[in-house]
Amino acid sequence: MGETITNIRDLRERAERRVPRAFFDYDDRGSYDEITLRDNVQALEAIRLRQRVMIDVDRRSLATDIVGEAAALPLALAPTGLTGLTRGSGEILAARAAAAAGIPFCLSTMSICSIEQVRAAVQTPFWFQIYVMRDRGFTRSLIQRAREAQCSALMLTVDLQIQGQRHREIKNGMTVPPRLRLANLFDILGKPAWIWRVLTAPSRSFGNLDGRVAGADGLTTLAQWIANQFDPTLTWDDIGWIRELWPGKLILKGVLDADDARQAAQAGVDAIVVSNHGGRQLDGAIASVTALPRIVDAVGDRLEVLFDGGIQSGQSLLKALALGARAGLIGKAFLYGLGADGEAGVAQAIAIIRRELDVSLALTGRTDVRRVDRSILLHADGSPYAPAPAPAPLACASETSPRIAHG
Repeated sequence: MGETITNIRDLRERAERRVPRAFFDYDDRGSYDEITLRDNVQALEAIRLRQRVMIDVDRRSLATDIVGEAAALPLALAPTGLTGLTRGSGEILAARAAAAAGIPFCLSTMSICSIEQVRAAVQTPFWFQIYVMRDRGFTRSLIQRAREAQCSALMLTVDLQIQGQRHREIKNGMTVPPRLRLANLFDILGKPAWIWRVLTAPSRSFGNLDGRVAGADGLTTLAQWIANQFDPTLTWDDIGWIRELWPGKLILKGVLDADDARQAAQAGVDAIVVSNHGGRQLDGAIASVTALPRIVDAVGDRLEVLFDGGIQSGQSLLKALALGARAGLIGKAFLYGLGADGEAGVAQAIAIIRRELDVSLALTGRTDVRRVDRSILLHADGSPYAPAPAPAPLACASETSPRIAHG
């Protein structure tokens, strides 16, 4: 199709035509009533940018560093499960596009292509995202495999100890690998290019788990094992155990509360990602951007704060940077590009956000993404942006007080 792609929304529309419904909805939708999914985007849209004029903005820089790594712009590709079913070899294609753009790529534990398959296909080290499983021996082996693959950072996701329900996945009867049923027969068969790419990819199952789980010798038993393995006993004490296994950069993803951010700083992680799992877990949780300034105020001088949740444009990325994030992570935006046009589509999604960020930076009178602050932001009525002050620390934030479980 020859339509011109000008923004992320265009990529989404193309991906929706080219990816089977079950897997497009997996990328696109959220949990329960999708309140938080919508709030992520709407809360960013409600923030306005302060236009400035008659300022020399001829020389601009989008470069930064993220957890010690040089990056061409303050952006990374977030870990996303089942990426290789949005398009065959999807993790490899996305990793290549990120490397070409000079930004980090993070591989999910629940990827289709394995750590080893991605490492063999790319030259640039990537990050690896891990869930702590009930089977701690398996978790240990995953971390060791990430070390052997020379991953440059480990990202521990902490907001999926118990999985939220995503209604659309149940209604679509989504399976891995996809199973033809009467309800999806014509949808899948009507996408022969997608079928071919998935069938010829190096993996069509959970690449990091397939053949490595005792007693799970088929996809059904493997899926059952995964469903029962997210460990609800995970606590701050486990950070020390992970630190013993992982000497490199450690990022904690899924922080949405200032008290939890303080706990993360006390635990000695290198960075946190302010995130509500893309609105795919606790529906009714606040938007990531609503939490961001309070968390930056609480711990921004002690660790790097990254942002995830609703970035669909360079303007929304600029807003997150102005609120104190070192960089933003995109999931849905790059998956739309992947579903639309593979590696070229991911590259296009990154390029769209890069161009929009560059233009918006200039029109706010700034020239360096590392030096933007809240003074470039306004409320919708034009009043200066002034987020509410951070609440007083709760007693549980101290090292000597008992920990209170949230949620």
